Amino acid sequence: MTKLIVFGEDWGVHPSSTQHLIKNLQSRYEVIWVNSIGLRKPRLLLSDMNRIYRKGKSILRQVAIQEPPVEAPFPVINALAIPLPGSSFARKINGVLIRKSLEPYLDDTDRPILWLSLPSAVNVIGKLNEKAVLYYCGDDFSSLAGVDHAAISEMEIELSEKADLIVVASDVLAEKFPSDKTHVVFHGVDYELFSSPRPRPEDLPSGRPIAGFYGSIAEWIDQKLLCESAERLPDWDFVIIGPVRVDLSRLTDYDNIHLLGPRAHDQLPGYIQHWNAALLPFRQTPQIHACNPLKLREYLASGTPVVTTYFPALKGYEDLVNVGASTDDFIRAIEDTRNFEGRHEIGQRRV
Repeated sequence: MTKLIVFGEDWGVHPSSTQHLIKNLQSRYEVIWVNSIGLRKPRLLLSDMNRIYRKGKSILRQVAIQEPPVEAPFPVINALAIPLPGSSFARKINGVLIRKSLEPYLDDTDRPILWLSLPSAVNVIGKLNEKAVLYYCGDDFSSLAGVDHAAISEMEIELSEKADLIVVASDVLAEKFPSDKTHVVFHGVDYELFSSPRPRPEDLPSGRPIAGFYGSIAEWIDQKLLCESAERLPDWDFVIIGPVRVDLSRLTDYDNIHLLGPRAHDQLPGYIQHWNAALLPFRQTPQIHACNPLKLREYLASGTPVVTTYFPALKGYEDLVNVGASTDDFIRAIEDTRNFEGRHEIGQRRV
């Protein structure tokens, strides 16, 4: 069985499209997953220091007792790497360090396929006796928050030249790469997971209609829109689920906005199915312009009405969602979901 070495984000931290795809490919390949090779140099922030501590502790555990960093259906490796993507010296060293980290999993006869979901892993190309390189691009790294854009853009250009195949998640992303080896593969959905009825979670507020969002809560979330919606719809509860990456102090001023924190991916259907409206309150940013969010399909599979701001990946779904072109439209669309007739309409909304 051919070995597939995947360079992605940290396994299990959030359910990315790469993780969904690899779970479905693991029966056809011998998968080895390499956790995130940094996209920026660390800063003197508590979150960065905590991440360095966790990574270091996990690496030491792997070296000392050969214990994998997380539970997974295949080996997951925290490779040693210097988090300085803009340094040519660090890039050379990282190629060697990552190869050394993988040596226990490879032998001289292996010709693995490399799957890179992060441009920062480009340093390993040519060092693992690989027979092919695939670049899976699910984000616009040139506009992604928290990234050393100049260094990562340079790495992505190099990766696009060296990759044998480039797979992207949206038409906008495809425009960045050579057309002769670039293919668009739109996100799918675990339909059975999100469509199967689930009991109502105990921590959901009760007594009023609910508009909800789940996902990474970062710069691309329109907090102003959420605040205005909560203020003008005081008889609604707004539920926000996911890891927090930005200051949300303005949201805490509203009694009808509930920040529940992260939930496991397999718990999310129970929340969505008991919302009246599933929200995509995105700001108009370059990253959102290029995105193709998994949660759009997951929302639709649940059958819950979707209220969203506009982004290009809505093409083909306009008849299945409610697009708020302005704040007034967005709030009106939330209120209109009160008229959702019930579960007999669900089959028309699911994908």
